[in-house]
Amino acid sequence: MPDTADDSPVPGASATGAGLARRRRRRWAGGGALGAAVVLLLAGGVGWALYARLSDNITPDEAAARELARYDRERPTALVSGAQNILLIGSDTRAGSGNEKYGRDSGSERSDTTILLHLAADRHSATAVSLPRDLMVRVPACPRADGGRGEPAFAMLNHAFQLGGSACTIRTVEELTGIRVDHHMVVDFSGFKQMVDAVGGVRVCLKEPIDDKAAGLRLPAGRVTLDGEQALGYVRARKSLGDGSDTDRMERQQRFLGALVEKVRGDGVLMNPVKLYPLLDGATSALTTDPELASLRGLYRLVRGLRDIPTEHVQFLTVPREAYVYDSDRDQLVQPDAGELFARLRADRPVGVADSSPETGGKTPDDNSGKSPSAIPTYRGSTAAAHMCE
Repeated sequence: MPDTADDSPVPGASATGAGLARRRRRRWAGGGALGAAVVLLLAGGVGWALYARLSDNITPDEAAARELARYDRERPTALVSGAQNILLIGSDTRAGSGNEKYGRDSGSERSDTTILLHLAADRHSATAVSLPRDLMVRVPACPRADGGRGEPAFAMLNHAFQLGGSACTIRTVEELTGIRVDHHMVVDFSGFKQMVDAVGGVRVCLKEPIDDKAAGLRLPAGRVTLDGEQALGYVRARKSLGDGSDTDRMERQQRFLGALVEKVRGDGVLMNPVKLYPLLDGATSALTTDPELASLRGLYRLVRGLRDIPTEHVQFLTVPREAYVYDSDRDQLVQPDAGELFARLRADRPVGVADSSPETGGKTPDDNSGKSPSAIPTYRGSTAAAHMCE
């Protein structure tokens, strides 16, 4: 999802019914990345004509596929058969229908949200790692939209998308993490709003009122149902919410994604073709993916194993980061913590998440101190089982 550019059981229900409901909730929460769980039942109740239309909505990223093929020998090798890594990119493009209102199109776009989603080979867990847009990284030489080729540079992560699109971002993330990216998805402002509106809005809980002109938000404290436009402002806002940091914004995005999936699951959307079709139409219209995923069938194959992942095993975290030593407005990785995280994901080994204060640098205060090497490292984050509204 993009960011600002410039700047319980039911009372009276039987134990059996409540248990069944909980099991259903755990299964459906598995698809928490950019609303991808909506495709789990895509084959049920939609005719071939609608199926074909929805598939045609998805834009295949052929240019990225060609560019990545050129550098295949340089890319990381997948170490664990069956494990998959998907790069989710939120684009701030002003081009295209519905996006021009967010500013002038300068001929380029940036990746204001980048999430690396790791699906374990046994499909018993999923871990979504947010990478800050301001993270200082090495960006390789990439082809530009004008036909030229950019030189290698040490720059912010979102520069990679601006320079060479999704292929350049993938190569940058692979070099940073050592993790092979198997698939990617790109979603823009308009597509994100369509998905939220298609489910009738998403409820969040606000501790304080929000009055942010830059984000177009004026909301009361308490439980609020956000429509697509409000949701976009909510996940993009930086100055008026939290501590203003990119880390705080990313955690808000992660919680919102969980709330979006909860709304889809809890409102009977997946079982109701009348409600399901608008959601699928909005979701697929929002997507640009690698060619292998550019169909409903491709997306279904990717996420069908997620239905059995318990919500407590769907994890969201932000890569350990700190202020860049030469510019406090930029980020750098906290080492060796970030390297350990990447190594464990690359080897399909478990990691844990827990709440912690920003001052801990991304890991919990007592993480692994004096523990055996076999202990599972724990990082600042949350799970899909965490309630956004309590």
